[in-house]
Amino acid sequence: MTEKKELRQNLQSVEGQISAAARQAERKPDEIQLVVVTKKHPVETLQSLIEIGVKNLGESYAQEGRAKIESLRASGTELANVQWHMIGHVQSRKASTVVQHFDILHSLDSLKLASRINRIAKEQDRVLPVLLEVNISGEASKHGFPASEEGAWPELLPLVEEIAQLANLRIKGLMSMAAIVADGAEARPYFERTRQLRDRLAERFSDEDWSQLSMGMSSDFEAAILEGATIVRVGSKILGPRPS
Repeated sequence: MTEKKELRQNLQSVEGQISAAARQAERKPDEIQLVVVTKKHPVETLQSLIEIGVKNLGESYAQEGRAKIESLRASGTELANVQWHMIGHVQSRKASTVVQHFDILHSLDSLKLASRINRIAKEQDRVLPVLLEVNISGEASKHGFPASEEGAWPELLPLVEEIAQLANLRIKGLMSMAAIVADGAEARPYFERTRQLRDRLAERFSDEDWSQLSMGMSSDFEAAILEGATIVRVGSKILGPRPS
């Protein structure tokens, strides 16, 4: 089986699962955007994905993503319809790469990073859509604004207020990751809390756009959809294991 044929079959399978979960949640499948996560996969795989119609690609490392984008451009690949999603933790020194090469940042996780990206975006005369990453599981291994305890949510308000005032950023919603669980269905409480936090923030900061919830990966995206995810980030279910 050719790589492209296998990718197409895997993609169609995941799209079918997304549609089924959406129907179960009494939602429309086209409300959910699939971002194919291409971290560590070669540029040739991205080329194949684009050729079979994938329009949203997610990278976790700014420099790796930049290299792939530049390689695809140099090869003459048509990228006009491709949206590049930065989904991994961003170091402040990589902020310029994100602003220059990505269409949306899912993982805005500090006021320091927000201020730096805002300054660079202003210099580049653009406004960058961002999602606020929240650590809803409380695990030390995960990045994001602390949000695992509802009692701590009020502490987020002054931070969100400052970010909302940055003219070259546009808040679009939240991103979160569930704890690793044996069964994807067990992740639902984490996604439910993310949605509840989003609703709380939307009530407090009603002038901002809180429409997006980036939740769910290969192991738990169906549970995320049942709890309101509008963006799911799927890699291995489409691409297989990452190259070593």
